[in-house]
Formats: sequence, C-alpha cells, structure tokens
Amino acid sequence: MLGEKELEILDILYEDARRTPAQIAVMSGLEENEVSAIIKKLEDERVIIKYPAMVNWDRARDDLVEALIEVRVTPQRDEGFDVIAQKIYSFDEVKSCYLMSGAFDLLVIVEGKNIKQTALFVAEKLSTLENVLSTATHFVLKKYKQDGAIMDEGYEDDRLSIS
Repeated sequence: MLGEKELEILDILYEDARRTPAQIAVMSGLEENEVSAIIKKLEDERVIIKYPAMVNWDRARDDLVEALIEVRVTPQRDEGFDVIAQKIYSFDEVKSCYLMSGAFDLLVIVEGKNIKQTALFVAEKLSTLENVLSTATHFVLKKYKQDGAIMDEGYEDDRLSIS
C-alpha cells in the first residue's frame, strides 16, 4: 500500500495533472526532488499510468457516440474472465472494460462515429466472440458529471451549506 506522501501527490495530480513538481512541493510541504522521485516511482510501478486531459467532447465535436455495453460471458477454465476481457479491450473501439458483479460480467464502454457504427461493432465483432453469451447496449445521450467534473457550464450549486 502507498504511504501518505504518495497518496497526497496522487490527489494533487488527479485534481490537475499539469501541476509541476515545484508546485506540488509547495502544496505538500515536501522538497521538489522528493516529489519528482515519488512521481517517477509511481510511474515506474504503473500506479500513474497516464496524464489525460478531461475534454467535453460534446462541445468539441458532435460526431461521437458513446455506448455502455453489458456483456455476459462464459469464463474460461484456469483463466477466468481475463482472456475474454483481453480480446474485448484489444478492439480499437473499446475505450474501457471492467469486470463487474451482478447481472452481467463485463461492462464495455465504446466510442463510434455514429449509432450504426457502434451497433455494427456489437453485432459483428463483440457478440461473435467465443464465450460471449449476450450483450445489452445503452447509448449515452448526455453527460452531466464525469470523473467529479460537472459538464454543464450553467450549473450553479444552490444547495444550502452545512457548517
């Protein structure tokens, strides 16, 4: 498990990945070289995998369709769900793939240029894989909040503050 220093640095980077080691040092009370060493260690251990920008694609372009696909599969002997999940997440259309508990086994998030392209991916690539028993596709119509960020620019928090 990670220590308090590492977790604090991760929290700072998660909030804004553009922060420099010097800025993080000031915020955390650590030395800049110590912050740089911790970040390097976290990258080497693949705790930090990537530094993405959060983009509101609805404002940038209107030709992208996102779908959440519930997938039921038959796990493979001695390998469980890992092998089928790897086949699924290897497709270019797949943005994310999660093992789930409940009524379905995998949640697959895909992006396509339109509903037809996404539907063809499900029909021709995903559902035809060996061990895939069924799929249920849900298209995202509007994003209100993603990864803690409110996507609607007109939002005002009108809740009463509790002190």
